[in-house]
Amino acid sequence: MSRNVVHHFAKSLALPALALLVCASALAQGPVFKPSQVTEGALIDALGLPPAAGTEPPSRSIRMSVKPTTAAKPAPGKASLLITFATGSAELTPETVRTLEILAKALQSDRLTGLGFRVEGHADPRGTPDMNQKLSQERAQAVVAYLSGTLGVSTERLAAIGKGSSEPINPDHPDAAENRRVTIVTNR
Repeated sequence: MSRNVVHHFAKSLALPALALLVCASALAQGPVFKPSQVTEGALIDALGLPPAAGTEPPSRSIRMSVKPTTAAKPAPGKASLLITFATGSAELTPETVRTLEILAKALQSDRLTGLGFRVEGHADPRGTPDMNQKLSQERAQAVVAYLSGTLGVSTERLAAIGKGSSEPINPDHPDAAENRRVTIVTNR
């Protein structure tokens, strides 16, 4: 094979592989909720952990075998929220406050009682790494402070962690809104 053919073949395989990697990365992040998609039930479903093996309640119904789908599902216990901040600020916006009110109700639900959560702040890469790290930590702390101080979620259940710009969901568009997010992760 000529060198050009090998180069073209390798190049044609690289793009689909990269697309698959980006999709897998997005799935690993859990669902990304836009403000209009944030509901108490959706957050409980996303953050809830599956029941331990053998804890399913007894049933008298007939169970039918269903062929499993091959589509990958995000792991339970993680949800990314598009909580917005003014550029260079960790001040919560009115839209963010509404989202956090719904999140607090979900965290205080019976299904999530007793679980702890990491509040991970993310930034886009427009600033310096040190600035992005500091800003993402301040944003995570602002969310934790509001959830615990104003909305009554126990501080023992929440930990603020700044991730800087190390985990973009949309690496092709570094300044995309989904890269500036807060991710809620259930501690196992």
